[in-house]
Amino acid sequence: MELTTRQKAAFGIGAVGKDMVYALSASYVMYYYQDVLGLSATFVGLILMIARVFDAFNDPFMGVIVAKTRTRWGRFRPWIFSGTVLNAVVLYALFAAPVLAGAGMMVYFSVIYILWGITYTMMDIPYWSMIPAVTRTPADREKLSVIGRTCAGVGSALIAMFTMLLVGAFGGESERAGFRWVALLVAVIFVVTETLCCTSVRETSGGEMKTATVREMFKALFSNDQALVVVGSIVLINSALYLTSNFVIYFFKYDFGGVGWKASYTLFSTIGGAAQILGMMVLYPLLRKKLNNTQVFTASLVAALGGYAVLLVLCLTGFSGSLALLCIPGVVVFACNGMLSVLTTLFLSNSVDYGQRKTGRREESVIFSMQTFVVKAASGVAVFLTGIGLDLIGLAGNTDETGPIAAQSASTLLGLRLMMTVLPMVVLAAALVLFRRKFTLTDARAAEISAELHAKTEKEETYHG
Repeated sequence: MELTTRQKAAFGIGAVGKDMVYALSASYVMYYYQDVLGLSATFVGLILMIARVFDAFNDPFMGVIVAKTRTRWGRFRPWIFSGTVLNAVVLYALFAAPVLAGAGMMVYFSVIYILWGITYTMMDIPYWSMIPAVTRTPADREKLSVIGRTCAGVGSALIAMFTMLLVGAFGGESERAGFRWVALLVAVIFVVTETLCCTSVRETSGGEMKTATVREMFKALFSNDQALVVVGSIVLINSALYLTSNFVIYFFKYDFGGVGWKASYTLFSTIGGAAQILGMMVLYPLLRKKLNNTQVFTASLVAALGGYAVLLVLCLTGFSGSLALLCIPGVVVFACNGMLSVLTTLFLSNSVDYGQRKTGRREESVIFSMQTFVVKAASGVAVFLTGIGLDLIGLAGNTDETGPIAAQSASTLLGLRLMMTVLPMVVLAAALVLFRRKFTLTDARAAEISAELHAKTEKEETYHG
């Protein structure tokens, strides 16, 4: 039985809620603990990197636990629901830190953030692993994966659009209080969306769930050169995104400045988030009518690089205070990121067929587990570099909530502008070079491989039937 529209929508809504949680943590933990609470940026970055690398290695272990689960409610939904509730509680604790001295706050942050990663993995791994158990054909699995990834992008965009607006609305001059209320709101939305997902999407397959060890993931990846290229591109593109999302709030607070910096940052993020959604849902389908997926991907990377270059020029020529001008390259960068997120998911799906033809083994669960593994590890490294960069340029935090915004030196502001633009450009340029030189799985070739595998499957079924 095919999934109903309601079930597909419920699965997508679950992705929106869970990625709102992930985006809040990924984009604002550094700012909250470094700028609002006063911890060292390098220390915060180090803990974030350690926790995310640990979390990446923990993914396969969680997969094994889920695979061995047998309950009356199925294998996946108990973990999704329980992990969601626990993670929602920890998310609130993460952004509702008590008043502690330096060492106490360092210990509190370390423990709570690692717990956040563990509890998020509890629901994230079974959420994506559930796809084969609720679908019957590879085409259905691909469609549901695209729905999930697209809706996850919507969840991330919503956080980018509304977080600081809500922080100001709920907390007034106190960002500390504002983040506490925002975390509570997101936690509630998270529980509601995952509950809807768990009650609407039922497992239809009782087959064994294939799980992968870290060794199996790397073996499968390195035996599939096209999956390796796609995963490498995903790592680089996500690293650029994390660098941008972590630096841009500092840019608006200390460089763009002014008493209304939160409103300006919110408007910029809202426009960018809307552009990201537009890129996924409107711009990509339009370009796809004229270009193949490889051309759209290349064009998106080139356009994103151009957007960052324009942003850099604006910052270095005295126009960094013009929100209207900043939004122009911002729209380009975010729209391109939206298209890239859809395309990398499609390319990864195609690489599974390619790997099956090359090795005789279909390892979709292994390949997609590898994607989650390396993206988490890469995001940890990116945020660690962010922390080091903030300390290197000497950015002074603004922990006095009621006082004026801390003034930064000219060299600090220059360093912030360069890190916000040049670092992502370097990473995206590396992704472009990798893709152009190593990616050969064009639309035509992917269709040819898929047809070949389908014909082979039909022949085998006819023979055995």
